[in-house]
Amino acid sequence: MPKKKQPGKPTSAPRRPAGWLTTDADEIERRRTRGLKESFRMEPSARKSGFFATYQIDSQEGQTYRVEIRSLTQAINSCDCPDHRVNGLGTCKHIEGVLSRLQQGRTRAFKQAAVEGGPWLEIYLDRRDHQVRLLSPQGSRRSSKAKALLAPFFSPDNSLAGEPLDILPAMERAVQAASPAIRRVIRVSGELNPWLEDLDRREQRRRARRHFEAEVAAGRADLHLVKQPLYPYQQEGMLHLAFTGRALLADEMGLGKTVQAIAACELLRRTLGIKRVLVISPASLKGEWEEQIGKFTGLPTHIVQGPRAKRLQQYGGDQGFFYLANYEQVRPDTAELNAILAPDVIILDEAQRIKNWQAKTAAAVKRLQSPYAFVLTGTPVENRIDEIYSIVQFLDPGIFGPLFRFNRDFYQLDEKGRAIGYKNLDRLHERLKAIMLRRRKEEVEGQLPGRTVNTYFVPMHPEQTLRYEEYEARVARLAAMARRRPLKKEEMERLQQYLACMRMLCDTPYILDPECRISPKVEELGDLLQEILADGDHKIIVFSEWARMLELVQELAGEMGIGHAVHTGSVPLPERREEIRRFKNDPACRLFLSTDSGAVGLNLQVADVVINVDMPWNPAKLEQRIARAWRKHQKRPVQVINLVSEHTIEHRMLSLLEQKRSLAEGVVDGRGEAAMRLPSGRAAFLERLDALMVTKPEAASAPAADLLESLRDSLLPQWQDDLALMELHGEGEKQTLLVVADAPDGALRSDFEQYFAEQFPGTAPRLQLLDRSAFAAIEQLIEAGILRRNATASKTLYRAPAGDGSKDEERVKRLAEARARLAGVEHKRRMAAVLAEGGFPREALTPLAEAVEGALEALLLWRGHASDPPPSAAIIDARLVKTGLLPAETPALLESLRRDHSDRDEAEAGRQLKQGNGVIERVVSILGKV
Repeated sequence: MPKKKQPGKPTSAPRRPAGWLTTDADEIERRRTRGLKESFRMEPSARKSGFFATYQIDSQEGQTYRVEIRSLTQAINSCDCPDHRVNGLGTCKHIEGVLSRLQQGRTRAFKQAAVEGGPWLEIYLDRRDHQVRLLSPQGSRRSSKAKALLAPFFSPDNSLAGEPLDILPAMERAVQAASPAIRRVIRVSGELNPWLEDLDRREQRRRARRHFEAEVAAGRADLHLVKQPLYPYQQEGMLHLAFTGRALLADEMGLGKTVQAIAACELLRRTLGIKRVLVISPASLKGEWEEQIGKFTGLPTHIVQGPRAKRLQQYGGDQGFFYLANYEQVRPDTAELNAILAPDVIILDEAQRIKNWQAKTAAAVKRLQSPYAFVLTGTPVENRIDEIYSIVQFLDPGIFGPLFRFNRDFYQLDEKGRAIGYKNLDRLHERLKAIMLRRRKEEVEGQLPGRTVNTYFVPMHPEQTLRYEEYEARVARLAAMARRRPLKKEEMERLQQYLACMRMLCDTPYILDPECRISPKVEELGDLLQEILADGDHKIIVFSEWARMLELVQELAGEMGIGHAVHTGSVPLPERREEIRRFKNDPACRLFLSTDSGAVGLNLQVADVVINVDMPWNPAKLEQRIARAWRKHQKRPVQVINLVSEHTIEHRMLSLLEQKRSLAEGVVDGRGEAAMRLPSGRAAFLERLDALMVTKPEAASAPAADLLESLRDSLLPQWQDDLALMELHGEGEKQTLLVVADAPDGALRSDFEQYFAEQFPGTAPRLQLLDRSAFAAIEQLIEAGILRRNATASKTLYRAPAGDGSKDEERVKRLAEARARLAGVEHKRRMAAVLAEGGFPREALTPLAEAVEGALEALLLWRGHASDPPPSAAIIDARLVKTGLLPAETPALLESLRRDHSDRDEAEAGRQLKQGNGVIERVVSILGKV
């Protein structure tokens, strides 16, 4: 007879699952393995019979759980950990760990107990199908009276005979009224009460909604709970949030999700007496929330701000009904928000921040606790269905269960367990209905004005095209390389950078080169503005992803005499608010120029025209831009104009935008196909790349000399001061490029090697770099006859002019001035260090910003690129980052340090202090070694 496999003890090595392609057996084996490996403290309860008992588990993560062992052979034991509640397996690592420890040293007794079973009549919740069941002990006469007592409450198959909310309370009363002898042989699972309470809460909310609506119909209650009247669909949204309890409001942008959430909180305050609401939003929207709350209610509002110590004080005081925090504050403050503030309602605005279920911010938000939770997002799915999984995890993990079930239910997987498509999107949409309310603008179009969309295709300028084609060729070479082998991390980063540069050049070369201000789009925009503004009192929002593009638009507005407001990440937060107010209230302010920092959460219904100077990758972002104007309280039709560079990556992006829109409609609106193809991994990447590119012959076939001339033209502007000689030696496959320079082993070598990797995916010339002194020594040895030159150069690509004493003197002078300027940086840097060490990291950012500015100016001076301070981020990028002198994040750090620091939390300030000091150290090192 084959041996029976015992729980907690695998009889053979587990099968290694392929990717996401796991079975329930695989998942149970994973939990069994973890239960065996992880250490925890195990203490049985007083009511114990052999192996059967309730055990308290103190895990190594510091959590305490209760494990009920009622069977040693079946997956019907219980644990109150989150995994057991949702995984549908009937076990978890804690149960498996207990079973393993119970049989250690007592194998024979364990096997005997497994056959005989436990001593009690067990009433428990089977998590595999969420049914309440009865388990009877084998061959025990003592339980016959107890069985007779329980028989009316259970069906012949031992499942509950009716609705749990009706049957279980009646059963509990019967058991309590029974004799002590009968009660002793009955054990009721501790899981039942919390489960029943949750069912009761849901039923109470359904009854409360029916009662409230009946009261409204009878005239004894009113739906008008806020100062401003709500549209009928907004009243429905208010009721959905308040009476669902933990709910997703996924109305399209512009339908007023904020006011519906505010009204739902007011309804809960009046009916249930809630006292605290925590609103979590992007930092830039806290002011918008404050304004909306003041407009619709008279309830006190408190904006959470300041360093951590100050924030903790704010959580404890009675400072408001609404508390407004940003996502960055949640990560360090989760425990205190739960323990001190203890909100009745948590509202997540622009919940895209928790769409990545692996992100630390998402994990912190999901640890927050409250009876009610509202998630507000018009774009619950932007790129992948994993995003909606993460959002629903926060609201109700039971809807989709664990990630392995979600992947199994809604992804098509290949034999290696990789995602190749979506399936059952109609079922996914059905499951969402329990918590989600979604209305599209077209459904309430009687309450909103119309919207028209026009796309203008703009030809590029010849100079613009030349620069665009340079990057297009680089992308084509990397794409050809990607077809032969997977790209390395640094190659993938370069590819993404080149694609971004192509998109920038669709607007203007000015974004990459401050000396070239060509932009046919700006000319087209000028004609459009003249036409639109002459046609009436229109106000216009102009969006661009690139702040430097908006600089040209701002200049255009100035030349045309058009009043305008600016909203970009570099504008400090208080000034941004003032710019918004001016655009709303000043009739002479006709334009609102914004990057995507203004595409989320702002109410700009005063505008009735939205012009997208460039197109984002994501259709949800495009809709977010448009929704700033096309939203509730808009009285006029809204005109949307998209400017697209003809026959470019931007032109070809339109089809990808449509594909992403189809996915969102399938999941959120239940409109699309139930299944969709999803190319996986490298195939998906190549397919998307092909969709964006025009197929061209590979540049690798170009003659080496031509490619090297291109290399010279590309790198000479950055390295002219360092290069002495570039010569090509040899013929055919035995060519060598000789490069002589001042310091060839740093960033210069990296630039040359990078170019070789891109331009010569096949056979490349050998690269030989020498410093000037080594090359001079070799030349002297040749002149002395000690060495012999085999051949002359087949092509001289570059030779520095003969030594110029005045130029050498100029270099020495520049270095001295740069070092002197750098010495002045140390005072500011020390001041920043003192403030940071004293517990004021946010305040330390101001002197650090000045120190970083000074260091960058010193490095630019040494490189011969002196400019009027402060240097722009674009100049830093072009002249210090792209030459390999400074890390890639330097321009972004500089832009961030130039902004207002008041909304930074301590963790973010600490990171920026570390980054800034790293930049300064790098500059000190460079200027010290010259």
